[in-house]
Amino acid sequence: MALEVLAFVLVAAAATGVVATRDPLPQSMAASLFGLLLSVLFMVLQAPDVALSEIVVGAVAYPLMVLLTVTKTTAKGAQ
Repeated sequence: MALEVLAFVLVAAAATGVVATRDPLPQSMAASLFGLLLSVLFMVLQAPDVALSEIVVGAVAYPLMVLLTVTKTTAKGAQ
């Protein structure tokens, strides 16, 4: 029970950090941390299949796509 509450609090804090961050690069890192904490929450709630999907999408694929997009648009804007 205490572990579940701790996981919920950490996910809520990470979500607030994602929303509060304005710059896209730090925001993608915060979103990656949020995805990682969300997968930990899913493991605590005994949903390992959902946790594995969240790790792939929320902690790896989405932040990587955001980083690639930001660097590509920044490089084009510099020319």
